[in-house]
Amino acid sequence: MHSPEQSPLGKASAYADQYDATLLFPIPRADKRAEIGLTGTVPFLGADLWTAFELSWLNLRGKPQVALAHITVPCETPNIVESKSFKLYLNSFNNTRFADAAEVQARIRADVSAAVWRGADRSASIGVKLLLPELFDREPVHELDGLSLDRLDVECTHYHPAPELLTAAFDQGPVSEVLTSRLLKSNCLVTGQPDWASVQIHYSGPQIDQEGLLQYLVSFRNHNEFHEQCVERIFMDLWTRCKPIKLSVYARYTRRGGLDINPWRTSHPQALPAHIRTARQ
Repeated sequence: MHSPEQSPLGKASAYADQYDATLLFPIPRADKRAEIGLTGTVPFLGADLWTAFELSWLNLRGKPQVALAHITVPCETPNIVESKSFKLYLNSFNNTRFADAAEVQARIRADVSAAVWRGADRSASIGVKLLLPELFDREPVHELDGLSLDRLDVECTHYHPAPELLTAAFDQGPVSEVLTSRLLKSNCLVTGQPDWASVQIHYSGPQIDQEGLLQYLVSFRNHNEFHEQCVERIFMDLWTRCKPIKLSVYARYTRRGGLDINPWRTSHPQALPAHIRTARQ
């Protein structure tokens, strides 16, 4: 199976402009999950919500078409798709003729589904929604709702994940809170390039110490890990150390190469979060 080091990341790549599904590079989730003590069935639900801003193809008369794509990959899939390979794959549509947007949508759904379920004994379809130009002005820009942790004047001294900073008031009654921060930064696992994100934490249970939580989020600043893996690490650290009754963690990362990835993990079934991009995205 593919490893991150074998991916196109950090390497010179030829940009194919004719459709090529083999460009997609799946990477197993299992190895990084094992690092945080997850084997077998995971204690969360969720999805990775992608937005593709640079999708184009030719119609049957050779005229370029453009669209935005929202792609939803369930976290139950055994693989993620490495983002540069996803960009190369989408670029391969650029000079390929398709009958209409529905054909493009169906092709993306089939190809990405095959990649993320590769090696599994079952499969299912991912979600793909194309937005054509006449709908572009309906795409909202909105900051994540919740109480901002960034208002706190805290001293930060940890720049690699420090779960020991997380504490909760186990001797007091449970609370329900939605907390946000724009200070989440991590680095690409392979290239070391910075990844910037806003994060929303929605929980019920013992009240989490907010200063410690903000310091913990800042501690990812020099950490090398893919977006999906960072969010799962945050979820599991909160789940095991603060013992909430319910928990969801949602991060919206700024785009790179025309793609943003927005992982969401939740302890309980609920509707997907609204696909609203933040100002930095």
